[in-house]
Amino acid sequence: MTNDAAASVPPARILVIDDEPQIRRFLDISLRAQGYAVELAEHGEGGLAALATHGADLVILDLGLPDIDGHAVLRRLREWSPVPVIMLTVRAGEAEKVSALDGGANDYVTKPFGIQELMARVRNLLRLHAAPAEALPQFDDGTLHIDLARREISVAGEAVSLTRKEFALLSLLLRNAGRVVTQPQLLREVWGPTHQEDTHYLRILVGKLRQKLGDDASAPRYIATEPGVGLRFKA
Repeated sequence: MTNDAAASVPPARILVIDDEPQIRRFLDISLRAQGYAVELAEHGEGGLAALATHGADLVILDLGLPDIDGHAVLRRLREWSPVPVIMLTVRAGEAEKVSALDGGANDYVTKPFGIQELMARVRNLLRLHAAPAEALPQFDDGTLHIDLARREISVAGEAVSLTRKEFALLSLLLRNAGRVVTQPQLLREVWGPTHQEDTHYLRILVGKLRQKLGDDASAPRYIATEPGVGLRFKA
């Protein structure tokens, strides 16, 4: 790669979500010294908004936040974003680490930490996720508007409020638009691996989602049922 080409490649964007000012400042200085672009957030809600608005190549997420727990931030983030996440916390117990990793974290660092170790973990995750990520899909047919990144849903210009599971279901279907998503996959992704036989959960949730989207089950415009198989978002 020529120097001009290298210069044209934008730096990786790192989003730091941590409520401790000294930690934010330390990471900001350290990451910028390595050539990364850095955005800082001191609350979970602010971090989610920053990720939805500006995007990031990697998130460093503190587990103990003042507004919502880091586990909750991770769950909400994973509903629509595959961005790699390093959990940063003073909680060193094995159960905490397992919970974070099972919840979708890619790595885990315990405070106090060595900055060189953290930087090595950052570089490793960025290498593993170096392939350009697909933009989150949007949908707009003039009536139904869906913007997954901003969590915006509207029907005929009127905002629609979805529950967390309704949004997770719609997000999963839209990200696989045109393809059938099987019932076991839907149940596993929305409710977890222990609910793959609870098909009545899915029937109830689909009914509520269709009602909010103004979708007729007998002549679906958006969510089609493939009997005995699963659901398909009609792109």
